Amino acid sequence: MEQAIIFSRSAISPLAARDDLARLEAERVVARREGLLDVRAYTADLEAEVEYQRGLYVAAAVSEIATLRAELFGVQEG
Repeated sequence: MEQAIIFSRSAISPLAARDDLARLEAERVVARREGLLDVRAYTADLEAEVEYQRGLYVAAAVSEIATLRAELFGVQEG
């Protein structure tokens, strides 16, 4: 199931989003080590959070790149 990502410039920085994603990836490693990946509800929730956070990270990074490009070279039209 795809989730829409609602993003605003003040919502989260790419660095914060990347840190959150790294924490979720670390949680997955611990869950694997502890045998929690056999718990379907937990695994599904964790995977959904990772997917959402990855999308948020990409959206934040692309937005920051576009903003920087506009500041350097002007707003793109078309």
